[in-house]
Amino acid sequence: MSFLEVLYFIIPSAIFYAAPIIMTAIGGVFTERSGVVNIGLEGIMIVGAASSIIFNLTFVDAFGTLTPWVGLIVAMIFGILMALILAIAAVSFRADQTVSGVAINMLGLAATVFIVKLIYDKGQTDSISQRFSRFDVPVLSDIPFIGPLFFEDVYATSFLAFAVVIIAWFVLYKTPFGLRIRAVGEHPMAADTMGINVAKTRYIAVLISGALGGIGGAIFAQAIAGNFSASTISGQGFMALAAMIFGKWHPLGAMGAALFFGLAQSLSVVGNAIPYVKDIPPVILAILPYALTIIALAGFIGKANAPKASGVPYIKGKR
Repeated sequence: MSFLEVLYFIIPSAIFYAAPIIMTAIGGVFTERSGVVNIGLEGIMIVGAASSIIFNLTFVDAFGTLTPWVGLIVAMIFGILMALILAIAAVSFRADQTVSGVAINMLGLAATVFIVKLIYDKGQTDSISQRFSRFDVPVLSDIPFIGPLFFEDVYATSFLAFAVVIIAWFVLYKTPFGLRIRAVGEHPMAADTMGINVAKTRYIAVLISGALGGIGGAIFAQAIAGNFSASTISGQGFMALAAMIFGKWHPLGAMGAALFFGLAQSLSVVGNAIPYVKDIPPVILAILPYALTIIALAGFIGKANAPKASGVPYIKGKR
């Protein structure tokens, strides 16, 4: 296998595995830019994955090939509901945001596993028959070098993730709404003085995070896993959190970091088909995504500057 063939093989795979991490990381960017720390991205992804798979299995006869796409909407709704719990705790009751996020993670896993056991009488769901499939982009896939890399044998969810990155960048940096989000995350008192409703803005940002995190979980479940169990989402939410920090709370930076983690995940799955990489013990490839997440956080988190009010509850009239 030549170097070019390796690129043709690994790059589309890396983008494929990065898509759910990108979606969830962008959700985290919205939340933390507003001043709310969202440790609960993992739990939100879990709920999104479970709800999309259960919906897919239940309504596949009614929606046919559209089932995975409707499943994204269902996952988005359940992700919003999970994020609403975090928003109520962190914004309205001013609870510790880290503890609230951990509680979301525990609740998401426990509730979904219980529901799956209740419905299917076993620890995991059946495999779905309708899932996101690969396709070639007409015309673009014929472009030499670039075509096979980015437009051949691809998933529509990958393009959706990149579209969300562009939209998020535009919203955060080119619209008044994005300015309000960044303002309440940097100096909520000043924003309040200027007439911005800090609580409302933070609520909206957290709910956006829940929507994107739920979609991220649904993409992983319906494009990669094909079913749901307790181990379907196993660290992808924390990778998204790491990508957000590694990307300096910026949509484009988060996307780049997510692609890095997506590459590590793809190597752990398809590495046995790549020269030299296949000689690495499988256990090393399996732990690679998680090891890189820890290394990235340990080596970078001290150098990253989070929004100044991140993690600090706001009481009207006080910091």
